[in-house]
Amino acid sequence: MTRKKLLGSQVKRLLSGVSDHGKQHLLEVETDLVQTAFLLGEAVEKLGASFFALHAAVSAQQKEVELLLTDYADDDPKMAHLRLLQNEISQHTNEAVTGLQFQDLTSQLLARTVQRIIGLRNVLSELAIEGDVVPTEGQEEDIVVMLNDINKNLDKQSSELKDLLRKAVHQKDMDSGEIEMF
Repeated sequence: MTRKKLLGSQVKRLLSGVSDHGKQHLLEVETDLVQTAFLLGEAVEKLGASFFALHAAVSAQQKEVELLLTDYADDDPKMAHLRLLQNEISQHTNEAVTGLQFQDLTSQLLARTVQRIIGLRNVLSELAIEGDVVPTEGQEEDIVVMLNDINKNLDKQSSELKDLLRKAVHQKDMDSGEIEMF
């Protein structure tokens, strides 16, 4: 086999290998992310239901305690302490529920990550298609021109994917009180 044929066939083999291996790994990552998103959603739903049930039970208990303490005056230190504890419990429960609401942001990020993976898989598929047209015979200059064209197409596809997914979730933490998603 001549040097020129060897170069062309090696380039084809390289592009095909990168495409095939990359697509396979990305498919597995995509599957894992979709499963993670599902499990996260299920967990948050169960936690949310548990927090609301806990809050309802604590509120009912507090009402019973208030009935038992009717003999005490409203300004009694025990009543003030119980009211303080009631407010703390309510505040902590609300904070926990608010934290669970950020599952929506997490789901959006996971969905965008899956979209990026699909886009990258498509780019790799294109790499395999483009690699099939690399001449195994001909001048090295022809192969270089073909590789330059492949690079331009990959850059274009990458840029289009980047533009498609440019919007981001801007929430930095759950305590800031405002959400700027898009």
